[in-house]
Amino acid sequence: MYTATGWLLTSFLITLLLARGAIGYAYRRGMLDHPGQRRSHRLPTPRGGGIGIVVAMLICLPGTLRSLPAAWPSSVIGGLLVALLVVALAGWWDDHRALPVWPRLGAQVLAAGVFSITLLMTGLSWWWLPLLLIGGIWSVNLHNFMDGIDGLLAQQAIFVGGGLALLAWAAAQPALALAAASLATAALGFWYYNRPPARIFMGDVGSGSVGLLIFAFSAMLWRQNQALLWPAMILSSAFVADASLTLLTRIWRGRRWYTAHREHLYQWLVRLGGTHARADAIYLGWNLLIAAPSAWLAWSHLQMALPITIVVYLGAAAAWLMLKRRCLRRHLPKAHHAAA
Repeated sequence: MYTATGWLLTSFLITLLLARGAIGYAYRRGMLDHPGQRRSHRLPTPRGGGIGIVVAMLICLPGTLRSLPAAWPSSVIGGLLVALLVVALAGWWDDHRALPVWPRLGAQVLAAGVFSITLLMTGLSWWWLPLLLIGGIWSVNLHNFMDGIDGLLAQQAIFVGGGLALLAWAAAQPALALAAASLATAALGFWYYNRPPARIFMGDVGSGSVGLLIFAFSAMLWRQNQALLWPAMILSSAFVADASLTLLTRIWRGRRWYTAHREHLYQWLVRLGGTHARADAIYLGWNLLIAAPSAWLAWSHLQMALPITIVVYLGAAAAWLMLKRRCLRRHLPKAHHAAA
């Protein structure tokens, strides 16, 4: 009990202190996101505060994954630390100066590959490697895509980290539960400075790292019981649905899908006059009213977990389409009025 509390407080305080220090560092180095057509904020805001989450997790992961029963092999812990460091370094570089797409993608492939290989070496079939690579790379990118308004990604990391911790604890995996809970408390420390109106943004160093950790903890749950993947995926349904459907829509319309834009649902909610806090509340409402109960239902009926997950994602897609159409209908009269 005291060990777990100590690690949770450590991750929270490290992130809180480093995020505060990152504000001054970003101003000194000119690491500011300025308002623009493809951004949703109105004032120049420092970026790179996610470094606090990274440092906290690099310090806490070895202890959390080894200090409680059901400890993880050193090879898996080492692979996770290397993967986190690679993604964080690429993001930190990109926060300072733009990193081209291919080196960034190369770092993501390397990170996902290192962790996946160490996980597969625990006795899994190597046929799973391509799916793990795709899952890891997409998780890194989708969490980067969804980090576009104040507080949203930090809020999501708190929710998903806490949910994964509960799933791991219920699966008799206290070490993994403590690691996931440490991500939640680290995200809470960062949220203090990132809540609307944000004093600092997470930056690529944080968003990519959060995406990698959520993927890794979900994969480690799957390693213990493959059916647990489904409630873990339900926890992330809001983000996965928004990021995936937005990407597919942009590809279908022939847009340059790999460039910055403001077409995610959460961005539309803000573009039409909503506050960042209100958009955050909509995603939080989905998490608390739909994702959390559905994840519990899937966990308590693992034989039905896959159908439950499919229903949740269909519901998320329907909600996304409904809200997106409502946003577009409200936008079109304004656009016609401006053109006139």
